Amino acid sequence: MPLNASFVGKAYPPMPAYLVGREHIRDYATAIGDLDPAFHNVDAARELGYPDLIAPPTFAFSLTMKAMAMAMFDPDLGLDYGRVVHGEQHFAYERPICAGDELTVSCVIAEIRSSGRNEYLTTRSEVSTVEGELVVTTREVIVSRGTATDGE
Repeated sequence: MPLNASFVGKAYPPMPAYLVGREHIRDYATAIGDLDPAFHNVDAARELGYPDLIAPPTFAFSLTMKAMAMAMFDPDLGLDYGRVVHGEQHFAYERPICAGDELTVSCVIAEIRSSGRNEYLTTRSEVSTVEGELVVTTREVIVSRGTATDGE
């Protein structure tokens, strides 16, 4: 079944605030094998001019994935998660995420397109502080394999 193209432009409510902790950052950096001192040592991050530890650039995905899930699992969208593979991920930072940031994420379905037998669902997420400062905008593309009608 093809994705419901009328969902393009649909915005989902912001996620509840998430307080970024030092251990969240350290654990994430360790899990991806990044030993940059600014991700593990507060003094090293402060020497670079940051107020606390900074998160690796891909850390934002751990926040935006929860917001994307609201879209992906919206039953009226028609996405069969068993056919999904991760396509692309892009980050446009205003500043790094720091320990102590309290962040919210809002997500919108930016595009649904097909190519051959596959459909591409693009979401755009904005990660902002609870005060409204934009920290990073992400773009996520997932591929729904074999659900497009053109190409049959």
